[in-house]
Amino acid sequence: MDHSRPDPDQLLAQVQASSARAQRGRLTIFFGANAGVGKSYAMLEAAQRDRLAGVDVMVGYVELHGRPETERLLPGLEQLPPLMVNAGNGVRREFNLDAALARRPQLLLVDELAHTNLRTADAGGIAPRHQKRWQDIEELLDAGIDVYSTVNVQHLESLSDVVAQITGARQLETVPDRVFAAAHEIKLIDLPPDDLLQRLREGRVYVAEQAQVALGNFFRKGNLIALRELALRKTADRVDQAMRDYRGEKAVRSAWAARERLLVAVGPDAQAERLVRAGKRLADGLGAEWLVVYVETPDLIRLSESERNRRIAILRLAASLGAEAITLGGSSAATELLAYAHTRNATRLLIGRSNRSRWRRLLRASTTGLVLAARSDIDVLVIGGQDAPERGVRSADDASIVPAVSGKRRWPRYVLAVASTLVATLLCWLAYRFYPQLAQANLVMIYLLSASLVAVYGGRRAAALSAVLGVLAFDFMFVPPLYSFAVGDAQYLLTFAIMLIVAFIIGNLNASVRLQARVAGHRERRTALLYAMTRQLTQTRGRDDMAAVATEHVSQVFASRSVILFPDEYGRVVYPRVPPRENSYTAADLGVAQWVFDHNKPAGLGTDTLSGAAGMHLPLSGGERVFGVLAVLPHNARRVTLPEQFRLLETFASQIGLALERVDLATHAQAAAVRAETEAIRNSLLASISHDLRTPLSTIAGGAATLAGNLEALSVTDRQALANSVSQEAAHMGERITTLLELVRLETGAIKPRIEQYELAELVGSALHRLEARLRHHRVRIDLPETLPLLQVDGRLVEQVLENLLDNASKYTPEGSEIRISARALTKQVEVSIEDNGPGLPGSDPEILFEKFQRGATESANGGIGLGLAICRTIVGLHNGRIWAENRSPQGAALRFSVPQSLVTQSVP
Repeated sequence: MDHSRPDPDQLLAQVQASSARAQRGRLTIFFGANAGVGKSYAMLEAAQRDRLAGVDVMVGYVELHGRPETERLLPGLEQLPPLMVNAGNGVRREFNLDAALARRPQLLLVDELAHTNLRTADAGGIAPRHQKRWQDIEELLDAGIDVYSTVNVQHLESLSDVVAQITGARQLETVPDRVFAAAHEIKLIDLPPDDLLQRLREGRVYVAEQAQVALGNFFRKGNLIALRELALRKTADRVDQAMRDYRGEKAVRSAWAARERLLVAVGPDAQAERLVRAGKRLADGLGAEWLVVYVETPDLIRLSESERNRRIAILRLAASLGAEAITLGGSSAATELLAYAHTRNATRLLIGRSNRSRWRRLLRASTTGLVLAARSDIDVLVIGGQDAPERGVRSADDASIVPAVSGKRRWPRYVLAVASTLVATLLCWLAYRFYPQLAQANLVMIYLLSASLVAVYGGRRAAALSAVLGVLAFDFMFVPPLYSFAVGDAQYLLTFAIMLIVAFIIGNLNASVRLQARVAGHRERRTALLYAMTRQLTQTRGRDDMAAVATEHVSQVFASRSVILFPDEYGRVVYPRVPPRENSYTAADLGVAQWVFDHNKPAGLGTDTLSGAAGMHLPLSGGERVFGVLAVLPHNARRVTLPEQFRLLETFASQIGLALERVDLATHAQAAAVRAETEAIRNSLLASISHDLRTPLSTIAGGAATLAGNLEALSVTDRQALANSVSQEAAHMGERITTLLELVRLETGAIKPRIEQYELAELVGSALHRLEARLRHHRVRIDLPETLPLLQVDGRLVEQVLENLLDNASKYTPEGSEIRISARALTKQVEVSIEDNGPGLPGSDPEILFEKFQRGATESANGGIGLGLAICRTIVGLHNGRIWAENRSPQGAALRFSVPQSLVTQSVP
């Protein structure tokens, strides 16, 4: 195998990535170890060079911090007016995103990538659209605008806990590492710690008061050295990644046979955040894909709402760092982790050290111990220690996740346990009274059965209470001395212990199975509802009907109100025109929905964009086109903010978008088919008119010109012949125009059949009289039974059918051939046949002759525009009849049609 040959799939991915980058703006980050190293200064210097090179440069936002040397670089650069926001204690400047998008410069300077924009609540109702400035910059890049920005190493999300350990201060403003990794260029701005400290003392970083505080806290020389090392390492990692990408593009060496994949196992404990951040650093060091997995065992399902909400924050943190966040379910976390690790071909498993005490680990092995004990080809890495309880991951945007107060009452379960024990005691007493020889082991079985039933219907705690009460009741009622808790025989103590242990085990297993069955049933119902919605959408036609079906299913699955918003003819998202349903979300934010529609990204509740909105808004897209917006207002925010619930909602939105795309494609296909048919008819009509109307017009014009110019030179016979030719051609042209008009009137419904009773022989005679001149060279034979019933038809229209069929037979059969007219009575109709012994029908499909502008193979020798049989089919269709053509054996053709017969019986003369 030639390892120097590039992988076609990799080349295709590179081409697609290059195409995507070409349409997106370029982000250049001026990166430093700390404030004061000169990032903003270097950014403005680069902007001045670009301005002199002819680039359209604009300063969107630069934080000067009172540094005059930085301010001196601003002249000559156009500055964007800031967004002035009332922060309560004064007016604050913020970056004006909408003004920047309206101005659309080639290059825009936006300082402080990690900056947190003012929230709506703090801004008196006026606030930037996004929570973070890096989100503003992503929107600028999507619009094709190049951006210069700055960031310090301590603001990178994956390094925030490391920086906190070094400096003792945690950074509240962070940037996801994916934003840093996606930057087109990273420019390291470095300054030795001694020089930075000197700048700080001189007041060139902060004012004098702030500088003294900084020197005694954050700006210690040891901190600066450590932060500088982190910045250099991060930059070196970036350079190393660039080199690997280059070698891969140029096929310097072959691709690895197996890719590193890291799986991080987290739980609801305090060390989960530490594990996620450590996993991010390890994955970056390995250049590996990484997954964060949470296994929801029965024990974890029973956690309180506040503890379970912590899982949301942990998984959202993992997703923000670039991990794939997954929630699994199972009875054993270790088994599920190892099975999923093998399924995803993970090479390393990162897990935290168990926080259980030693005696608890002796009674029940920890997940970490079970994973280490299992024989596996996966490398297991164990991280010790945990974060302090107060260092949670709950962030500002988690405020929308409010733990629901459970109103579920538990005392009925314990009543069930007491009642079940009383019933079991009564049954044992009755059995012991009427059958004294009954062994006490059988009585124990009744109490165990009682505890098992309580576990099924009451849960684990109720089962434990039932087990204890069962032991006490058995001792009191059936163990000598009776009606006392004293025990006369020590062997009963062993009986009590075994009975209690078995009851606990059975109750625990029953409760676990019941809980897992309930969770599995819930997930199965969600999958079934997704399938049901998809199936119903495939059977639904029309955009509004599809929207009604989709919102009904979404509201049912996510316990919410929902609505699908479509754009109007101007591209503005509006509410549907149909009346709202009971579960419709009638207060959706159209501003948020419009942003989602324009950018094809989710926004609102539980997202990083416009999170102040009450509902979640998702785009309904098929491919790159957005057809509408799904707005969902859940009764409980957890129904849509949990990562697996959000992915399920995205799946629903994706299926709805595909269904809408199918309708759109079907509409376009139908319109294209209509246009193609119209074009074909137009071309056929033009061809027919150009041939069959131009010829008689030429004859008429030529004859008239001859008569007008040479009237004296022509003999009487010649003049008569020319006049007859002009008259005949004019009549033919008139017939063809009349045929065209007749078909249009029939198909548009302008002609309504006047149904009366007629004899077929009368209609045939009238048609033959009209065609006497054309049929004079053919032998016409009429075979009509005398008992033929009357026809219930429009006589004028059926007579025209007979004329067209007889005229068609006379044109396409040689002179002297026979044309036969026959008929026979059917159950409710009369079938009429026009047969000849000519050359037969052309082609393999006779039905095509009834299409518009279709003529026989010898059409060049005969007049007509191919509408006669089409008119016949239209007329017969108006009578609810049928017309068809077929070849006769051994030769000849037959044209047959059927029309209704009268219910009145014709009298026989």
